[in-house]
Amino acid sequence: MVINMHTLKLTQIGNSVGLIFPKEILNRLKLVKGDTVFLTDAPGAITITPFNPDFDDQLEIGREFMREYRDTFQALAK
Repeated sequence: MVINMHTLKLTQIGNSVGLIFPKEILNRLKLVKGDTVFLTDAPGAITITPFNPDFDDQLEIGREFMREYRDTFQALAK
């Protein structure tokens, strides 16, 4: 398994400190200026992703609801 690593330096941005991502990373993640990214803190690692990790949980709750009321939805669809 090949892991590409990029070294980024913290940069002063106004009164804040931020990271400037290389164009190839922005392109790979399909990010543009103004987009939101999500930071997930795990033991020994931090993940930055454009996908909201809570969305998967919400989607699964919706799927469970639809499974539970499958008969009702089928009846309403008639």
